[in-house]
Amino acid sequence: MAETSDVVELILQDHRRMEDLFREMRSVEADRASALREFADLLIAHALAEEAQVYPALKRYKNIDDEEVEHGEHEHDEGNKALLELLEVREIGSEEWDTKLEELVEAVTHHADEEERTILNQARENVAMERREELGAAFWEERERRLKADCGSVENVRRIVEA
Repeated sequence: MAETSDVVELILQDHRRMEDLFREMRSVEADRASALREFADLLIAHALAEEAQVYPALKRYKNIDDEEVEHGEHEHDEGNKALLELLEVREIGSEEWDTKLEELVEAVTHHADEEERTILNQARENVAMERREELGAAFWEERERRLKADCGSVENVRRIVEA
């Protein structure tokens, strides 16, 4: 388990790790293929865990905007499509790779920023810490289960996008 069990902090930690992985994927000195594999697993596990364990629970709070939560799910779909397009690029570091990477960065960064300003701030203000810790434990368990299942493979991402 992570150092914290607060679902808000766990989600924020994942967002920061994704930013680190974007920097690695942009760097010619880094192992870009390895960074992409880790990123793909993390993005898919994170989004599926949010949709399974966090978003449905947050919709029950009257001071958390259901439309923002539903918009977050839509943005997950956009991020998954952008991820699939990058995973399907044959040559890492090619012009196509750079273009698809920037499209992915834009989609995921936009979503993370919006989620942090709306859903997570609302959760921090309106959900008791005990409940946030319960949600954090459920989120973490689902996330870890997905990570162990190689959820970021191109085949799995394709299945998710086509669903």
